[in-house]
Amino acid sequence: MSQEQQDNDQTQEQPSAEQPPRGSGMEALKSHVMEHKVDTALWATRALTLVFCISYLIPIFGNPVSSYQKVLMSNAATSALRLHQRIPTVQFSREFFSQLLMEDSAHYLLYSIIFMYTAPITMVLAPIFLFALLHFASYSLGLLDVMGRNNATGSRLLISVVEFQHRNILRCAAFVEIFLMPLCVIFLLLGRVSLITPFVFYRFLTLRYASRRNPYTRNMFHELRMTVELAVNKPGIPEFLRNSVNRAIIFVSGLAPQVGSP
Repeated sequence: MSQEQQDNDQTQEQPSAEQPPRGSGMEALKSHVMEHKVDTALWATRALTLVFCISYLIPIFGNPVSSYQKVLMSNAATSALRLHQRIPTVQFSREFFSQLLMEDSAHYLLYSIIFMYTAPITMVLAPIFLFALLHFASYSLGLLDVMGRNNATGSRLLISVVEFQHRNILRCAAFVEIFLMPLCVIFLLLGRVSLITPFVFYRFLTLRYASRRNPYTRNMFHELRMTVELAVNKPGIPEFLRNSVNRAIIFVSGLAPQVGSP
């Protein structure tokens, strides 16, 4: 499997509309939907996620707090559906739960639960929005192929732009997830999250760091470390500041989980 294919798994999944059925138009679309019910449901939940995100940012049609909750619920539904695809059979065993925690969709189900009952934090929605946008666009492109709408150049152009930028989208989402860790601590001191939130979110972040399919969190930690070390080792930086930053880097690096070979 190529690195490109691993990146698009979510993180999550590749669109399953590669093989368009015979015919075109609405009949072909209906046939595709009947054959790929779960994939179509994932596409629909991601569409709802995008709508609720926009409704939260531009509170014209409803309560922004309600929209915030709906974003997390729709993301949880997406993660649960994807998890059902990956592990269709539930077993009550240690091996099953170990396998469950390795799935990216389980990580984002946990992510939704973490922030479901906290005060709205706009930054929390950023990774959800970016992942929903990326996979909604990818699958929409597949649906256009199924329908034979090759003349829908405007839609295809927008979707292709999103797909072309998928690496930057995944890097941005990973950066936001990392930055949310100190933000959770700050919000704990401000009383906006519960005492358990930073600890559970740290567990989420370690799961993302050790992800087998999406290395972006791990890579982003490395990039941030290299950037900070380069900055503090420049001439003119006070010695006490350099030592403090280096000690902080060592401390954070010690919290990283061991990552085995995929």
